[in-house]
Amino acid sequence: MRVVHTSDWHLGHTLRGEITRDHEHRAFLDWLIETCAREAADVLLITGDVFDSATPPASAERMWFEFLAGVRGACPAIEIVVIAGNHDSPSRLGAPASVLRELAVHVVGGLPRAADGALDLERVLIPVAQGRGLVAAVPFLRPVDYPLAPELEDPLDAIYGEVLAGARARREPDQALIVMGHLYVAGADAAYLSERRVSIGGVESAPLRLFPPDIDYVALGHIHRSQRVGRDTIRYAGAPIPLALDEARYHHQVAAIDFEAGRVADIRLLDIPRTVEIVRIPSRGAGTLADVLAAIQALPPCADAADAARPYLEVVVALDAPEPRLRALIEAALDGKHPRLVYLHVEHTGDRASLGDRVVAQRLAELDPRDVFARMWARDHAEPPAPAVLVAFERLLAEVQGDANDPAADRTRGSS
Repeated sequence: MRVVHTSDWHLGHTLRGEITRDHEHRAFLDWLIETCAREAADVLLITGDVFDSATPPASAERMWFEFLAGVRGACPAIEIVVIAGNHDSPSRLGAPASVLRELAVHVVGGLPRAADGALDLERVLIPVAQGRGLVAAVPFLRPVDYPLAPELEDPLDAIYGEVLAGARARREPDQALIVMGHLYVAGADAAYLSERRVSIGGVESAPLRLFPPDIDYVALGHIHRSQRVGRDTIRYAGAPIPLALDEARYHHQVAAIDFEAGRVADIRLLDIPRTVEIVRIPSRGAGTLADVLAAIQALPPCADAADAARPYLEVVVALDAPEPRLRALIEAALDGKHPRLVYLHVEHTGDRASLGDRVVAQRLAELDPRDVFARMWARDHAEPPAPAVLVAFERLLAEVQGDANDPAADRTRGSS
């Protein structure tokens, strides 16, 4: 039996709330269909966060259903098991489950329970590949999924324990046991810029003991970096594209797992081609404005502004003094260049000390406003304020102090 494991697609994702990732997602899904066909995969596991939000755009839902149709056409015998992640709407993802089940696509949106509150194990435990594998598909757990038993200290233990007990009771000899989950497992290397810290029953991380050695493979979702946790057979597939610019150096992958006689025989990591490159100026750290503008000048020209494969650009500038025209200068320099600006960051060059660090045994009211201004300026900027800035501050201070000493000014403001 050969299984392909993928996760965290986040269909419908945008950068800066406006740059759609549809081009990258379509390229990935086409590649995944080709990969499943080339690998002759028996089972495809998708471990949550199919969509980036609970209400994905129509284009994202269309891509999802077009993918299911495409993979079914390329691999008529493949079975697909999908669980919801914390970004997915369980009801929305699971709405067509009864129809998709007829196409050997098994979707578990929310944790299914019977009328008496017991887990509906028939919908969670899914035999695959003519019975060569048994998949325990546990979606992202929400408060509604917890057992109504206040004496339970750890709902994760309770839920996964009940699922595993049911799986062991049904497991046939030489049948591979695969567990799917969408959660943060202790010891995983996470990138917090694009992953939400989620709590399940008050617990932010699940212990490795949740997955005992009799489980042949644990397919995890939620962490965007492809990695093993604890042992080779507990693995996050990772996201297929960088969902934050700090993920640009990740090796985005899917995992292909071969089973023989119900046990893992081989795990191969298949690199996903990068469709849109990410450029950073400078490559590390922050650059002066002059250096950044020179680096932008050296960028290649843009042949087609509508090209969806134009690289994303992140610029990080170190400023010794305020530069109100910074964005205008950067955008003007980028006019006609191939990369497109996604993020512009400023790193201040001051000493970063707080006002409290600079003041000893003094109340704020006892400080001269000029001293406060000088200290706060030094926090952010290595260069002292320009004479024009000092003149403007003195003018503002005189106006404020004059109003404070003149009750008539307050009455005038109130009447206006």
